[in-house]
Amino acid sequence: MLTSLPNMLTVSRIAAIPLLLVLVYVDTPLFRWLALAGYALACITDYFDGYLARHMNQISPLGRFLDPIADKLLVASLIVILVAIHQIADLAVIPAVVILAREILVSGLREYLAEIKVSVPVTKLAKWKTGIQMLALGFLIVGDAGPKAIPVSLIGEIGLWIAGVLTAVTGYDYMARGLKHMVSEESGGQ
Repeated sequence: MLTSLPNMLTVSRIAAIPLLLVLVYVDTPLFRWLALAGYALACITDYFDGYLARHMNQISPLGRFLDPIADKLLVASLIVILVAIHQIADLAVIPAVVILAREILVSGLREYLAEIKVSVPVTKLAKWKTGIQMLALGFLIVGDAGPKAIPVSLIGEIGLWIAGVLTAVTGYDYMARGLKHMVSEESGGQ
């Protein structure tokens, strides 16, 4: 049901993406800080939509479908715009590409495994990856608009590299677990 509070929070996260992208793209200090505020709010709704769905007993197929899509759209859109404005540049593009590639890989894997009725639960390491990724993107959104005494962009880049490494590790873990199911299904189907 789209009108449940958890689903409305998820949809609001998707709806906020164009505004966040414009705020980042315009690239003034005020807009960067406004983008950070909007991004922080989106990250908070990511936590609360699932929490509320479980606690209000409003878990729905629509919510299970939309929540990971909202997360991936938010992260991918921000990475692309940050690369476009050169906030993520040079070698820092490598972890950004790893993050995007893993999101596509895991989405495809989950879709396949859902067809054979196998769920792939989120690991604690994947949750850490998400948290570090969220923080890194927040620092990169602010970028040069941050206080001069704090190396905001550098902190964001380091966080992006850490998230990239964790992304590769968790992506490999998901793929290894998924391949086990694929192999067992293939050998059982012959």
